[in-house]
Amino acid sequence: MKKLIQYILIIYGFSYSQALIPTLYKMKDFAFDTTAYKGLKSNMVSDIVQQGDTVVWLGTGSGLAVLKDSTSMYTINSTENLSANLKDKTPVGGVTAIAAYNKTLIAAFAKSGENITLGNGLIYTLDATGESIDWTYFEQPIDTEKDSLAPFAKKYFKGLPITVKEANVTYDAAITKDYIWIASWAGGLRRYNLALKIWERVPLPQDGDQVLNTCEKASYENNILKDYYLNPRDPVDGGNHNHKAFSVVAYADTVWVGTANGINRGIIGALGCVDWVHYTSANNGLSGGFVVDLAVQQYKGYNIIWGATVAAEAGEKNGVSFTVDDGYTWNSTLIGKRAYNIDASGSIVLVASSSGLWKTLTDNPLDIDKPWARYNQVKQAIKLGSTGVYDMDEILSDEIVGVSYDTRSYYSSSSTIWIGSWDGLARAMDSDGTNWKIYRANFDPDEVYAYPNPFSPYEHNQLQGSGYVHIHADIKLSLVVKMDIFNFGMEPVLQKQFDRRQASTGSLKWDGKDKNGRMVDNGTYFIRLEYDQKVKWIKLIVIK
Repeated sequence: MKKLIQYILIIYGFSYSQALIPTLYKMKDFAFDTTAYKGLKSNMVSDIVQQGDTVVWLGTGSGLAVLKDSTSMYTINSTENLSANLKDKTPVGGVTAIAAYNKTLIAAFAKSGENITLGNGLIYTLDATGESIDWTYFEQPIDTEKDSLAPFAKKYFKGLPITVKEANVTYDAAITKDYIWIASWAGGLRRYNLALKIWERVPLPQDGDQVLNTCEKASYENNILKDYYLNPRDPVDGGNHNHKAFSVVAYADTVWVGTANGINRGIIGALGCVDWVHYTSANNGLSGGFVVDLAVQQYKGYNIIWGATVAAEAGEKNGVSFTVDDGYTWNSTLIGKRAYNIDASGSIVLVASSSGLWKTLTDNPLDIDKPWARYNQVKQAIKLGSTGVYDMDEILSDEIVGVSYDTRSYYSSSSTIWIGSWDGLARAMDSDGTNWKIYRANFDPDEVYAYPNPFSPYEHNQLQGSGYVHIHADIKLSLVVKMDIFNFGMEPVLQKQFDRRQASTGSLKWDGKDKNGRMVDNGTYFIRLEYDQKVKWIKLIVIK
């Protein structure tokens, strides 16, 4: 998922030792019918992971959600009181990473601290597809003050102990048959050995190093890695940007890691040692130094590695970088686009970005100048039987932060696309994205309300240069909904009608402008809705 840069804050010191204690708890009923919250608790959806024939796991701003089929969506309840006997619960906070491998699933959590975001632990299970799920819970992996000499592949390396959860947030995870890999800003790259059931810190090349060989005997002196110190602080404080990990993918004996200073390819050797090659913007042509997401496209015998690269230094650019030859050469595309998340299947590559969802238009993996097409705004217009009206909704955001390409036959005879945004989850009803099904949080489905409230037209739901407030109403009969907006003095501001018979009408919304197209002043406004032979009023506060 995936990586929400808004969470990232740099810290300059680490203190307060705390032990890492794994705990086992069980979620009895996979249907979550009696204990879990039905639906989404948050419209912010950043991670989308498929598992099994029908399941879709969702990382949201308010916890871990799951879509069992096309209609049954639940958000698992959370608690602050994590314990060995905890059932049907997850840690409190937003989900910052999810990964699946066969039946295994892992999810990472974060919550707001006093001044900085805190990692709030991880849960994983070896069987996420059954009717009951046994989760193993870990507190956020940290070190003790004595852990300046870290064990790794039967040898050791020196490093700065990371003894706090602050800024130690897991942004990405990957699972293979042997390891669970996690990437963290302060915590760096770590892995959980599934056989030995232990966490390990994993050394990455230092900023100035193009290689780091931990599998060679000559790299060690007295079983300690020579001329090496793992330190995720800033370089001015003696640290390395390449030790701040954002993203990770793994397959077979290969692991790729994106950091604040490029991309690292690791080949896993005997006893779990890793030989690394370090690729950077300066030396290898990556478009940007921050690599906030990685994806593998396995197509026509190639393992094509894609990275969402963000400008970190002067001369760098936002974009997407890729390699078709295991990192020997790199190319960049979508230059100037701020990418968040990438997914690929077969010839299809999808990029979620601040300017929408993009799709490759070539099936040639060696095509360096890849052409792209951007999907139109995500809109829902589903016919309601023979009523002549549509069930309409819209994702009111230019930014698409999560994407998953789904080829499972349950959802489509060909393929479907899942996208996550600040404004909800959506599934394409066709592969071209001409119509979507939108899933969002209904905090009170029987009430009429505006959200967000207070509303800022310059901050909320930014779409094509305007900001919008959603209007929620459960309309059953009316073909046309009438909306009148008045200021605090009950003077008319705007009159508008929404025709539910026209698929292009879109959702009930207001952009904060009056009938002359002028942005209204700060203050209290009243929205009058007329539909289903009744009148409803909403009070809305506008703050610019």
